Amino acid sequence: MRRLKLLLAVLFALSMFAASCGDDETDTADDSSSDSGDSGDSGDSGDSGDSGDSGDDVVFDYGVDGDSKVIRVGLNADLSGPFASLVTEIVAAQEVYWEAFNEAGGYKGWTVEPVVIDSGYATDVGIQNYQEFAQESDEGVLMITENTGSPITAAIAEDAADDNMLVIPLSWASLWPDPEFGATILEKQTTYCIESMNGVSWLAEQVEADGDTPKLAIIGRPGEYGEDGSAGASLAAEALGIEIVYDGTSAVAGDDRTAVVAELVGSGANIVWVTLTPGELADVFGNAVGQGLDAYWSGNSPSFNYLVHLGGDLAEQFDQYYWQSYYQAPWATPGIEKMETLVEEMTTRRPDLNISDVYTTGWIEGIMTETLIRAAIDGGDLTRANMVALATSGLEVDFGGLSAPQSWPNDYNSAVVRSSWIYDVDAEAFNIIPMSEYSADNTGSTGMIPVEQDYVADFVAEATFDGPCIEPAS
Repeated sequence: MRRLKLLLAVLFALSMFAASCGDDETDTADDSSSDSGDSGDSGDSGDSGDSGDSGDDVVFDYGVDGDSKVIRVGLNADLSGPFASLVTEIVAAQEVYWEAFNEAGGYKGWTVEPVVIDSGYATDVGIQNYQEFAQESDEGVLMITENTGSPITAAIAEDAADDNMLVIPLSWASLWPDPEFGATILEKQTTYCIESMNGVSWLAEQVEADGDTPKLAIIGRPGEYGEDGSAGASLAAEALGIEIVYDGTSAVAGDDRTAVVAELVGSGANIVWVTLTPGELADVFGNAVGQGLDAYWSGNSPSFNYLVHLGGDLAEQFDQYYWQSYYQAPWATPGIEKMETLVEEMTTRRPDLNISDVYTTGWIEGIMTETLIRAAIDGGDLTRANMVALATSGLEVDFGGLSAPQSWPNDYNSAVVRSSWIYDVDAEAFNIIPMSEYSADNTGSTGMIPVEQDYVADFVAEATFDGPCIEPAS
């Protein structure tokens, strides 16, 4: 199985690292050189509206109106289901991205029209939405720039490959970099599995700095998300020689978590890694801490929601015990030019919305898409097949510090991003404000304070990844 192969590769790499005393730390695998040039996102592009090549000779097939030079992209988004509050903000950010892009003249006269359909996070509805997007006419879309959730992405992956439809998922399952499964799925950032490896390693460093021996508890929900995150935590424990004192992989299913909390509290764990929904985390965390469990807590990014956890009764406890794992720069992070552009455009165009960290996700999806569209227009070919060819050609997208660079070669080990971010959860800093109140002196805060940017565990840097940590759900 691939997980076993991966574990053997990780353990071998760890032993080689230990043997090579005095060697410098190996850099991450996603810093290869690029020949694609600047991604030129809409906020600070130097050649939006360029009056050079008009683009009139560009060939195209579906999702493109050549007469009006409009490119349609699809968002298969959960606007009414369990992740609606999160996804609504991501969609808003991507819509703002394209508004700014279009008002700046687009690229060589070409503009982008985002088409949003609600999936409600229902797989059957998500599949129907995909079929509407994939229709072979200018009423279809060139690519899908937001597809909410692992289940829907897994359900459409095979058809997307057959249809030459690029899909950017709102999911970080380790399945997507696999060219055998996600041939046209353009993952962004690291995987749940590698995120867990980094997170467990970082938490172990904190425990060891306290003079204690790490003891790990793993708690997850069923499905690609929960199982992928739990698999990464387990692999990290084996690679680092950490004892797993409670393995709750897929244990959180249903509303009764009493037994999970009892086993966790009695385990003696001083590290807890979770892959849960925010509601599940609040229940398990609140009860375990309330019963006296003293441990470092963290988990895969969707587990924690600052509105739920810092806006509720457990804010002080989350401040004390929880560290957030994530993939990108939070709201108004200083010193990042593209963040300054994001903040300016969002505050100007959506003043009635509140500040949010997830606007960065929508902006990143926009940068990915614009980079591919520019390359296609420059090459004179906006067909779906050429978009796929460009994505797998070695083209690299530079997010300018918002997140780690990304490319999608047909090789799993080269494709995966190995870095993630670690944040301090700061209840005192938490200050959600409407964007209409934003100013240089009043930026507001989600309470997420970066302590590690692009953190890569030593054994993750050295490892050879030959495929996903899990098998796709049947």
